[in-house]
Amino acid sequence: MASDSVSSLILFIAAMLVAAGVAGTLVTNVTEISGSIDTYSGEVREQIDTDIEIISDPGSDAIYNESDGNGTVSVLIKNTGQKTLASDGSALDVLIDGAYVSSESATFTVREGSSDAWRRGEVAELELEQQLEPGTEHRIVVIVNGDEETLRFYVP
Repeated sequence: MASDSVSSLILFIAAMLVAAGVAGTLVTNVTEISGSIDTYSGEVREQIDTDIEIISDPGSDAIYNESDGNGTVSVLIKNTGQKTLASDGSALDVLIDGAYVSSESATFTVREGSSDAWRRGEVAELELEQQLEPGTEHRIVVIVNGDEETLRFYVP
């Protein structure tokens, strides 16, 4: 009878050790998943809070200017999101007709408000030194934190 109690006690202790091991593994996995969710939700929030609109008129002649054989594309962009962006345009990725435009050939100027940040409701001008083929339609894509805006315009 005593041997039954001892064997039952040993099985109970073994079951408790297995349960503790499983619980420890689950706690570790849940902690890692929670950390991943926190990181990802921060990135998603940044994307949701970032919103821009290209407000240039695609039908006007103000978008493309060619003088002395050098072309300049000027686009007005409004920050309509909750996030304040850098006033130097470093958060922008720009494509013209599918080709990436480097920041060396771009000038970014906040037109109104303070010059230290590009806040909600403020308009900025993006000038790109880019020669465009006349007589065709062109496309500018501006991307900020996953928010993508496209402007299609025609160069006469």
